[in-house]
Amino acid sequence: MTLAMSGTVTVFRPRFARVVTLALAVAVVVLTGVIIAVLPGAGPLDQAGFALVGLLIAWFCWRQASVSARADDAGLVVRNLMLTRRLEWAEVVAVRFGHGRPWVQLDLADGDTLAVMGIQRADGERAEEDARRLATLVAEHTRTQRDD
Repeated sequence: MTLAMSGTVTVFRPRFARVVTLALAVAVVVLTGVIIAVLPGAGPLDQAGFALVGLLIAWFCWRQASVSARADDAGLVVRNLMLTRRLEWAEVVAVRFGHGRPWVQLDLADGDTLAVMGIQRADGERAEEDARRLATLVAEHTRTQRDD
């Protein structure tokens, strides 16, 4: 089975965590608005403080919901909770998703490892399938003529 992309982009995103965190972000924004509206004796600074905290929580939820991995012919862009990293295919040595790991882990050529939060154990069989697809893409893009 060949998954070589030739110009296409493959995106890996968690399903369960994305739905939960986006719903939580909406709930936080709505509840923050309600608290600001009904809080007795709250002055403008108190309201601004509540709004700031609510927006920070909503931003964090959005960031969690936006974790992903984008694969194209040039390499892989891994967007995790706080950092985004661009990798060329040659930098990826192995894809691991053993039992007990919450998300896929890449072994890199420089000896480092990188979590791929876009493929999460909470998605069950779908996550297993995505991990296999990513491992296949790595193998196809790092194959040499002699494949040694």
